[in-house]
Amino acid sequence: MPAPSIYLDHNATTPLDPRVLEAMRPYFLSAGNAESRHSAGRRARRAWDEAREATAGVLGAFADEVVFTSGGTEANNLAVLGLARGDDGPGRIVSSPIEHPAVAEPIAFLESRGFAVDRPDVDAEGLADADLMASYFDDRTRLAALMLANNETGALQPVARLAELAATRGVPVHTDAVQAVGRIPVDFHALGVATLAASAHKFHGPVGVGLLLIRRGVKLAPRLFGGGQQQGRRPGTAPVPLVVGLATALELWRAESETRIATWARLSHRLEAGLIAALGPDRVVPNGPLDRARRLPQTVNLGFVGIEGEALMIQLDLAGVAVSLGSACASGSTQPSPTLVAMRVPPDRLRSSVRFSLGASTTESDVDEAVLRTVAAVERLIG
Repeated sequence: MPAPSIYLDHNATTPLDPRVLEAMRPYFLSAGNAESRHSAGRRARRAWDEAREATAGVLGAFADEVVFTSGGTEANNLAVLGLARGDDGPGRIVSSPIEHPAVAEPIAFLESRGFAVDRPDVDAEGLADADLMASYFDDRTRLAALMLANNETGALQPVARLAELAATRGVPVHTDAVQAVGRIPVDFHALGVATLAASAHKFHGPVGVGLLLIRRGVKLAPRLFGGGQQQGRRPGTAPVPLVVGLATALELWRAESETRIATWARLSHRLEAGLIAALGPDRVVPNGPLDRARRLPQTVNLGFVGIEGEALMIQLDLAGVAVSLGSACASGSTQPSPTLVAMRVPPDRLRSSVRFSLGASTTESDVDEAVLRTVAAVERLIG
């Protein structure tokens, strides 16, 4: 009989919370376009408006600053392309070199169209230097981009500091908060950024819906054109069931956040310490901030020195443990992780690193069993 599976790849996607499914169910089973004026349409509109109010309340925004999207990729693209676009030709962008492809690729697209892009170095722990990034600002700078939490190492970035410095130069800051929302408290207004992206499937909500927060007064050129919904910033028929699911997942996160964060901090430490104790600190080396307060509470990225990460991931999959090598959106690439390259991780662990990420349903027994199976897998690979 196969061993029970253990899912430790929540940074890629999380399972839908059954309570979220129940909240969505009535809207899947009934008709009603939120733009229609009959009773069914009004019912859909109420659900939409309530979801937007709830979302804004959890994330420290105004309801009219919430734009719902199909996910984090669309939200990031809308922000980058919308903020950078100008009537006076290409400008300059300042970005960290550790951005998710959903930010890095639209920036690269703009670069191919004549934009100048500066990517100041991060340190060996994968932390950006906000003051260094701000030193690249000039009169042509249209946008600064810095993720709130890195998807591979969990490193928490100095976004508020960058936004503070950018405000003095009139430079809008976009933050990709896809990995942060639902893992740490996020307050849009306190961060001071112009735009913020998130995605429901990262915090036990449905796949296919995300959001972009756009601060009042920020001009954002639209990328889609149609019926004019959502102030014309993201037109299209309102996906009411999905938005209800997103808002419900956020409210559950807010209600349970203290417990989740404390549990994740304890379990991630147990996982990391257990593997280091069993295999030795020369064999298992953490990637990312050594100060655990400077990284997501449920993300552990470890280099298994002398072992190919791809081979270890396959062995773990065969053993019933789901992990990843980094960004799921780049999992088919044969190139080493851009984040680890930017951190100047030594070659002996550049291709040996594996990411473990916990979710709301992860238990202590899951972690203990994952340690045992990982140790066994490593020992098989080293012979």
